[in-house]
Amino acid sequence: MATASKDPSKFKVTPENQASLPHFAYQQLTCRPKPITGVNLSSKTAIVTGSNTGVGLETARQLLDLGVNRLILAVRNEAKGAAAAANLTKGRDVKQATIEVWNLDLSVYDSILTFSARAEKELTTLDIAVLNAGIGPVTRCFNPHTGHDEVIQVNYLSTALLAILLLPVIQSKRQHQSGPSRMTIVNSEVSGWTNFTEVTGKKPTPSSILAALDDKDGKVDMVDRMYVSKLLGQFFLSEIAKVVSPSLAIINATSPSLVLETEFNRDRDGTLIYTIGKLAMKKVANTAAVGARMITDAAVNHGDETHGQMLSFQQLVPLAPIIYTEEGTKISKQLWEETLSELEFAGVRDILERVKSS
Repeated sequence: MATASKDPSKFKVTPENQASLPHFAYQQLTCRPKPITGVNLSSKTAIVTGSNTGVGLETARQLLDLGVNRLILAVRNEAKGAAAAANLTKGRDVKQATIEVWNLDLSVYDSILTFSARAEKELTTLDIAVLNAGIGPVTRCFNPHTGHDEVIQVNYLSTALLAILLLPVIQSKRQHQSGPSRMTIVNSEVSGWTNFTEVTGKKPTPSSILAALDDKDGKVDMVDRMYVSKLLGQFFLSEIAKVVSPSLAIINATSPSLVLETEFNRDRDGTLIYTIGKLAMKKVANTAAVGARMITDAAVNHGDETHGQMLSFQQLVPLAPIIYTEEGTKISKQLWEETLSELEFAGVRDILERVKSS
């Protein structure tokens, strides 16, 4: 089963170079992601979370361009989702029934459970799932339902729960599909930019990684905390790929890279530093449509060589450097166990056992 390689020499770039700011800047300045063509999705059903604006909306548009038969816009605000659906159908010869707006709030576990149950009940197939929704808050807050740091809750824990809960949906519909489903988790190059000081270098390693991230003492750099949430996503990717066969679902991650036309940083809009930064980055940033090409590419192209792997600018790249270290291996296993324990209420261990034995 293809998983995160412990031999990063197979990549064209080292993990350390991939995680460097100069390399990221070079890629951003010189790489032009190609539009996705030559793919026919006329018999496919796709889910895109966080699809009412930005790269999520543009990914949905590109899937429609490729002829997707049924498109589920999974959004927190259904009114905005309806507006997005209208935007997508404008000037397009597509039946309104092709696009559906479903409620999904990643801040609330019950919403994720309801969403996955609806998918099981109403979908005939689930060929593509793009887990794009996420947040990048300026100020720290804690989820009122779970008590966890909200950026960790939404970007990591809730995304992990959704990924796992969609697996039995995929499994139960597989007889109606000609090949494996595709699950693409939107991640970021910034996963390699954090020192992860809440955990790394600690002797011993904190008894609970999630508790360490919820610690209310001291000041937290919210930019770095967002980076951490993406790093946790890469740890999750490397672990779930060990359980799920790529013959059932090819699970990969990708990044739209630097995009300004997005609500991901909506909490930073209007702040002086972010306004100045946007002006500086405007000439090098991808449009939402260009950034979405990299998401669509990961979701419809490539094979099982991408299972448990990361793509950037439509190429396989290493995960964050720490993942290939002995310390990273220990952290990954501990985080995986903590995550399954956190999500035990949803029966995730039983789900993974059934998927693994299928």
